[in-house]
Amino acid sequence: MAKQAVKALILAAGTSTRMKSARSKVLHEVCGKAILAYVLDACREADIEDLLVVVGHARDQVMEAFAGAKDITWVVQEPQEGTAHAVMVAREALAGFKGDLVVLVGDAPLVRAETVRALLEAHREQKADVTLVTAVLEDPKWFGRIVRDRKGNLRGIVEAKDATAKERAIKEVNPSFYAFRWPALERVLGRITNKNAKGEYYLTDAIGLLIKGGSKAVAVPTAEPEEVQAVNSREDLAVVAGLARQRILGRLMAEGVTVEDPATTYIDWDVAVGAETWIGPCTVIHGPARIGKNCRVGPLAHLRPGTVLEDGAEVGAFVETKAHPVPAGETYVGVPAKPHQRGSGEKH
Repeated sequence: MAKQAVKALILAAGTSTRMKSARSKVLHEVCGKAILAYVLDACREADIEDLLVVVGHARDQVMEAFAGAKDITWVVQEPQEGTAHAVMVAREALAGFKGDLVVLVGDAPLVRAETVRALLEAHREQKADVTLVTAVLEDPKWFGRIVRDRKGNLRGIVEAKDATAKERAIKEVNPSFYAFRWPALERVLGRITNKNAKGEYYLTDAIGLLIKGGSKAVAVPTAEPEEVQAVNSREDLAVVAGLARQRILGRLMAEGVTVEDPATTYIDWDVAVGAETWIGPCTVIHGPARIGKNCRVGPLAHLRPGTVLEDGAEVGAFVETKAHPVPAGETYVGVPAKPHQRGSGEKH
């Protein structure tokens, strides 16, 4: 069977106002990896090979950071006039395309490849013109609300700022994970207006227009609540980083690693740890790093990028390593640091 045509469009043109940063918010790191990189990798792991990224604010920074990625087509949105406007400026890059377009936001790094894959599968099984993943949140905050009819069919999305009190009480929300049949979406783009509270062109209005025109629209409540967390401020960044750490530590423990105190253990996304290794409290491991099987690390250890621990090696309390191989069976313990200097280590 021929592979069905699919592209991903990732919206990453935001101005990062609440971040108060000269750096694009999608380049801020979560557990050692740029926010945007998580979204790109989720698409790649879902077997989407063609990625379009819409950039605007600090676009030179973003394009330079991902200059080595051969599967990205850059689309510039200037000025930034909303999510639908971002899709409008991508029309030239999508000229002649007749397949499915997955649209994601670039500031939601916890989106999983499984969710992107489930979105596409539901979209194709239902033969829909638009499919969106939804989540149910106890505190819906600023998310757009999913409006359904009495039979549970999707009727549209209402942005929080435009919602009535009754609509704001809805807990099913729109995290902005979409799959569109591109020709259907393109037909309604020109009918979207900016007559709303923000004076922007909302992509959510396209769903309403498609439904009114008789198109099939499906909303699938498959997103985990943590996945919808986007980064709009430094506080958001800390929350998302905490959730990402839980994922990393959960995966390692499932693979046979003992993490004695997950609440005080910080491990980056690109750290490999072998089974039967013990990691003590207040340990920080930055990647890339590799820790073998049956190792002991910590407590209060700091392993910097490039560290390699062979099977059976030990790094004890107050040790800091940097791009340093620790041979199998060796033990490193901390020694007192001189004033204003970092701790070092000595072999025993």
